[in-house]
Amino acid sequence: MNMEKDEIAKKAEHCLGCKVKMCQKGCPLGNDITEFIKFVKEEKYKEAYEILSGTTILQPICGRICPHKSQCEGSCVRGIKGESVSIGDLEAYIGDLAIKNNYEIPKFTTERRNKKIAVVGGGPAGISCAAHLARNGYSVTIYEKYDKLGGILRHGIPKFRLDKAILDKQIEKILKLGIETKYNQILGKNITIQELENKYDAIFLAFGANISSKMGIVGEDLEGVYGGNELLESVNHPNYEDKTVAVIGGGNVAMDTARTIKKLGAKCVKVIYRRAEEQMPAERKEIQDAKLEGIEFLFQNNIIKILGNKKVEKIECIKTELVEKEGETRKVPIDIEGSNYIIDMDYVIMAVGSKPEKEVVENLGLKLTKRGNIEIDEKHMTSKEKIFAGGDLAAEKATVAWASRSGRDAAEGIMKFLG
Repeated sequence: MNMEKDEIAKKAEHCLGCKVKMCQKGCPLGNDITEFIKFVKEEKYKEAYEILSGTTILQPICGRICPHKSQCEGSCVRGIKGESVSIGDLEAYIGDLAIKNNYEIPKFTTERRNKKIAVVGGGPAGISCAAHLARNGYSVTIYEKYDKLGGILRHGIPKFRLDKAILDKQIEKILKLGIETKYNQILGKNITIQELENKYDAIFLAFGANISSKMGIVGEDLEGVYGGNELLESVNHPNYEDKTVAVIGGGNVAMDTARTIKKLGAKCVKVIYRRAEEQMPAERKEIQDAKLEGIEFLFQNNIIKILGNKKVEKIECIKTELVEKEGETRKVPIDIEGSNYIIDMDYVIMAVGSKPEKEVVENLGLKLTKRGNIEIDEKHMTSKEKIFAGGDLAAEKATVAWASRSGRDAAEGIMKFLG
């Protein structure tokens, strides 16, 4: 973060150092926020880094892209009557200093354990699991389908939100824990689950769920309909110049896709979301940035049909109302009869959720949930005792911090399993 020392000091001083640490309770990783900020106030930056390193290895990344307002900062007592502490900025600052000053990630033990673990997938869940195991003395090998680690951090978060040079430097720091990597390895093609079972004492599956879900409406098979996850991952976009694009959904994938498309020259980008703005799961800052960049929002609107002759030409939408429904924690959108309308459209991007690649997960021989995710127990173990899974693959909470927590928890489960 390009912030001056005095600016950081001012942000740190805003922290009250509460004894009851609500911010820590709001952090998926349980970072000891008041303690690390105390060291920032004292300009003991390495000590602040070591406090954070007790629970996270992604300080410069989570500090930038986490939905702080719905996690740590949203729980800050300062925010009740005023502005919450800028926890993300402070964490990113310490993470950046750690890169600049070559602070190493501290190990929990110097003992080497005679156990080998394979981690399939180098996203936040996979690298967090690998790092936690390596810090506890285990031999870990990450199998990654691309030629670089990062997963969604590299192939899903646009560079205007996360500088890939920072990601590269943080991953380099993580690998210095002694983690082995094998690149361009795709489960089911280059390697099989059986080969990994024969070679390793435990396996952690963390290759994500990056296949965009469909809505099951007429016209989804027309040319010009894309999945937001696939566009962000492949960076293989059509030409948007002078085009009108609809992005369907209200999460961070929808925001990242819409903002990327706008920056690539689209004339008009409309985000269509069937609920109210306050119900959007996307980070508040992302929504505000999208608005500032000229992206239009159609709240309480639902797309019900895509029209065209081979290629997208128009979309049919309907307005919705929000009603209370028994058993639901939030109001449910119901289509308003007779409120249908048509909009001219060149492309439609589906960003209404994601799922794992069906062919891959079904060939693993593991028990799956009704939605096609891998079923796990409280220790992240699958239906096979030496195989563990986590992150999006197991349908856990979908933020980077929660994915990292999933990987860390899975590492704990693996260590208990290995005795």
